[in-house]
Amino acid sequence: MKQPVQVALDLKDPAKSTAVLTTREGSTTTFKVGYGRNGVTCAGTRFEEGYTPLGRFKVNAILSNDRFSMDPALVAQSGKSEAELKQTLFKSMNAIDFDGDHEIGEYGIGYISLAPVGSVKQPFAFNTYDGKFRWYSFAIHGSNNDRRIGMRVTGGCLNVTEPVLRQLLAVVKLGDEVLISANGPCTP
Repeated sequence: MKQPVQVALDLKDPAKSTAVLTTREGSTTTFKVGYGRNGVTCAGTRFEEGYTPLGRFKVNAILSNDRFSMDPALVAQSGKSEAELKQTLFKSMNAIDFDGDHEIGEYGIGYISLAPVGSVKQPFAFNTYDGKFRWYSFAIHGSNNDRRIGMRVTGGCLNVTEPVLRQLLAVVKLGDEVLISANGPCTP
């Protein structure tokens, strides 16, 4: 089995926050990540806007213009057909202007949704935001501004550059694990 993606958040210098992807063939890639604008929450505690949760997670959806993989339970939860989700979900989500700056594409080229391993209650669900149907979850995703990578600027997700996200989208599969840790204290 493939090793989990290992994410190490640097709470003193966010620009030094990195992750390591080890492929099934054993090669590794280290890359820079950005994280929550308010810091991190302790593993197993809670999800809160602006904080990146620490702990172990499993990939439960992979969304891009070219790829759609979603846990069948999530497809059922959405109330929509898999074909409809495949055709519209990522495009709709990526057309939302979260910052109000009149720029879209805030997820870049893809979105890898992560569910916690354990019993932490998730506030995530399918909903409509700004008139667009979306899957709201904790994720690794791209950005429409690579200067944001390696900074504390997200709503809690991990953001990565387009080349890195391209590589992740090519190798990550449903059920793969992501382990997120930090080099300092977390918010309980």
